[in-house]
Amino acid sequence: MPTPHIAAEPGDIAPDVLLPGDPLRAKWIAEEFFDDPRQVTGVRNMLGFTGTVDGRPVSVMGTGMGMPSMSIYATELVTHFGCRRLIRVGSCGAIQPSVELHSVVVAAGACTDSNINRQRFDGFDFAAIAHHALLAAAVAAARSAGTAVHVGNVLSSDLFYPPINGQSPLELYAAAVRMGVLAVEMEAAALYGVAAQHGAQSLALCTVSDQLVHERFLAPQDRERSFRTMVELALATLRDAGADA
Repeated sequence: MPTPHIAAEPGDIAPDVLLPGDPLRAKWIAEEFFDDPRQVTGVRNMLGFTGTVDGRPVSVMGTGMGMPSMSIYATELVTHFGCRRLIRVGSCGAIQPSVELHSVVVAAGACTDSNINRQRFDGFDFAAIAHHALLAAAVAAARSAGTAVHVGNVLSSDLFYPPINGQSPLELYAAAVRMGVLAVEMEAAALYGVAAQHGAQSLALCTVSDQLVHERFLAPQDRERSFRTMVELALATLRDAGADA
C-alpha cells in the first residue's frame, strides 16, 4: 500500500531499484533504458518508474538530496515494497587528483560527517560498506566492458557549501584527502546504513561531475554521456549479481 512518500501499490516497484538523486534523471533513465516504463509514484514530484531490462523487472526512483531524504525513500522501498537491491546512481566531487571528470567511482565504503548511522548503531561508529555481491559484480562488469572505475571510500557529507566564509571544499575535507578518500557526495552512507539495518543489498556508483582539486566541472550537456556509462554499469551489476541475490 502507499506510504507517506511513495504512492505505489504492492507489486508496482521491482525488487531491484536504481536511485538517482534527481527525479528528472529517474525519468530519463526509465525512458532511455527500460522497456515499457510506467510511472508508479510521483508524491512531491519524486518520480518513480518500473519497466524491464532484458526481461528483468527494474525500477528507478529519485531520492532527493542528502542523507535524511535518502533514508526516507530507501527505508520505505525496503520495508514496505520489498525492494532487495538498491543501487545509487549519482554524482560526486573528486578530491584526489587522479580521479578525473567523467570517471565512475564505485563506493566500497562511505565515510561520513553525519551522525545518521550512529543513531542506528547505538551511538557507535558504523562501517558503512557496500554489499560484497554487488561490489564484486560492479567491478567485474566494468572490467568486462573496458570501463575504468575507481574503487574505494567516498565521503557522504551533510554539507554542500563549506560553513566558514572563504574555506574551500578541499580545506573542509583535508583529513579525507590525506586518508585517500576518492570523492565527496551526500547519500551513500545513509543508503548503506538503511540496507544493513533492514537486511537489503546496496551499492553506490557515482560519476565525477566536479574535479575539486583541478577546479574543473562538467557542463550540463556533458553529464548525460557520463551518466549513461554509470547507468549501464549499474544495470550490468544487477544482471550479473542475480545469482547472489
